[in-house]
Amino acid sequence: MRQMKFVDALREGMIEEMRRDPDVFQIGEAIGGMQGGIFGVTKGLEEEFGKDRVIETAISEGALGGVAVGAAAFGMRPVVEIMFGSLMTLVVDEVHNQAGSLYYVSGGKIPCPMVIRTCNWMRIISGPHHCGNLDATFMNSPGVKLVIPSTPYDAKGLIKASIRDNDPVVFMEYSPLYTLKGDVPEEEYIVPIGKADIKREGKDVTVITYGVGVHDALGAAEELEKEGVSVEVLDLRTVLPYDKDAIRKSVAKTSRVVITYEGYKTGGIGAEIAAFIAEECIEDLSAPILRVAGKDVPCPSNRRLIEGISIGMKDVVDAIRKLMA
Repeated sequence: MRQMKFVDALREGMIEEMRRDPDVFQIGEAIGGMQGGIFGVTKGLEEEFGKDRVIETAISEGALGGVAVGAAAFGMRPVVEIMFGSLMTLVVDEVHNQAGSLYYVSGGKIPCPMVIRTCNWMRIISGPHHCGNLDATFMNSPGVKLVIPSTPYDAKGLIKASIRDNDPVVFMEYSPLYTLKGDVPEEEYIVPIGKADIKREGKDVTVITYGVGVHDALGAAEELEKEGVSVEVLDLRTVLPYDKDAIRKSVAKTSRVVITYEGYKTGGIGAEIAAFIAEECIEDLSAPILRVAGKDVPCPSNRRLIEGISIGMKDVVDAIRKLMA
């Protein structure tokens, strides 16, 4: 099977959907030309599909969201690029109040098939206005789906599923993963929304995670295997709706749970997952649920401070050792 970078697999998925469906179009800031946005995700799309389907806009995230909601309501399938995850605050009204509620307030008559892609710029020096993680904001937004892939395979399969979905989807990417290489089939495939994936089988402890946290968990699993600890890594892939059946099965199997995520610990996605496990899987647990998450502070513009607030493989290893003790 061929190897592809995450960014290339993501782009290929969007190209395939644009070729398949003429109602799919791209809209965003500086997404045209050969560079294709600040991260190169839309590189070459304008050349193939033209300026009518790869639309560059002024710097206004709110306008991007508004155009997307209107286009989706009239049968188009817009794919919006918001450069940085921290700028998603500027499009919350369009996503939460408009896109997420449109199907509901119209009595099921008006779907809103739109995708908003954004990049969580983490573990680098860029300060609080461009770095950060707002994933929990959209987990608390009824009618909106939240998708966060961790591999090139999942990136392609999930972006295709998101574009075809009739609900609004927030599609979050993590900057450290763009250059990650992995297997991507040449034949057509879709990764279904709402289905988690066991990235590594284990029997002693389950690590529930998504995005870049999957790779921290896999590294921790390899490290702890030397100590005789068998770690199962469950990749949510879709954070909303999350796969409750997969969580139940894994917790019943291992009886111990670590949840790791780069969002803020207080009120974060890990808090929701932990609450679900406490409510529905409590009899399967043999130890408390532990969370490994980002600290509740703005992202600094200093390397040492970033290292102080960031999480990584070591933090996951320490949490698992604490549980096993």
